[in-house]
Amino acid sequence: MSHPEQDAIYQALAFVKDPCTGRSLTELGAIAGVEQDGADVKVHVVLGYPALSLKAQIEESVCVAVSTVEGVGSVTTDLGWLIQPKATANQKEPLPNVANIVAVASGKGGVGKSTTTANLALALAAEGARVGVLDADIYGPSQPQMFGVGQVRPQIRGQKHMEPIRAHGIQLNSMGFLVTEQTPMIWRGPMVSGALQQLLSLTLWHDLDYLLIDMPPGTGDIQLTLAQSVPVTGAVIVTTPQDIALLDAKKGIEMFRKVNVPVLGVVENMATHICSSCGHEEHIFGTGGGARIAADYQTQCLGSLPLTLSIREQMDAGVPTVIADPESDVADTYRHIARQMAANLWVADGVQVPVIEIDDD
Repeated sequence: MSHPEQDAIYQALAFVKDPCTGRSLTELGAIAGVEQDGADVKVHVVLGYPALSLKAQIEESVCVAVSTVEGVGSVTTDLGWLIQPKATANQKEPLPNVANIVAVASGKGGVGKSTTTANLALALAAEGARVGVLDADIYGPSQPQMFGVGQVRPQIRGQKHMEPIRAHGIQLNSMGFLVTEQTPMIWRGPMVSGALQQLLSLTLWHDLDYLLIDMPPGTGDIQLTLAQSVPVTGAVIVTTPQDIALLDAKKGIEMFRKVNVPVLGVVENMATHICSSCGHEEHIFGTGGGARIAADYQTQCLGSLPLTLSIREQMDAGVPTVIADPESDVADTYRHIARQMAANLWVADGVQVPVIEIDDD
């Protein structure tokens, strides 16, 4: 019996599509190697985003494709992921021990941005990533409550640096850990920007694949300063389908475009309301708004989430939906959004750094 040719194996693998990007594994450079022992073949696949939920599906697709090659006997697949840092447009130095910073933003308040941030962080962790959250909403920090850690204080290292608070496997820091719930932050823009940069840089983050920044709502001086001065590698916009919210979401997308931060997609929150008594589903804020704005700006609607009582109750209790009810449809949607966001970051176009040439003329 003749042994299979490696070229034939790679040709077969070219037909295996990554579920999130739609590109072939060979095009993505995700085939880390092919081992052969006679007719037995082992394929090593390394993705650039965490994909625990897709592991079995992709491994099966690889085995089916390779088994069609003449001379192949048994096929096994070893799938993993390695999250690499992406370049940033502002060319700021990357944070130590942080591969990628993703800003979760909204044009206006009240659209569920903080709830989305918390659940996306937990969803990324559930998919196999190391994740942190920086609560950048100085005036209204909510992540301590949402993660159920309350009024704790970070441990200080070397009289300067802070250890992140750990909750549900996520590393956290927030102004909410440094002040009481009754303390109003009566600060002007420059003071807020300075405080946020210190929170970001003085926190001893530990080997993070992703640091999600829960941004303040709006597109003013604070948000622009953060986008320009922090090494952000991507952004996600949260909105509701309501026309007023969509108008403000467009401003958020435009802001990140101005500073050359890739918009990884739009999350449509409160898309439908399902009556807890009769099960009737109603689009109380409108329909299709997230998809329309994504199409207008050549980005992607990562997913739509319902307006449900359970999400609010779980967040108030400090146990977000992804861990409170991991088998629910809502938790599955958060994990889908998290995988797609991370995959979009993996394949996002690299930042083009201008080259200055000097000649003798």
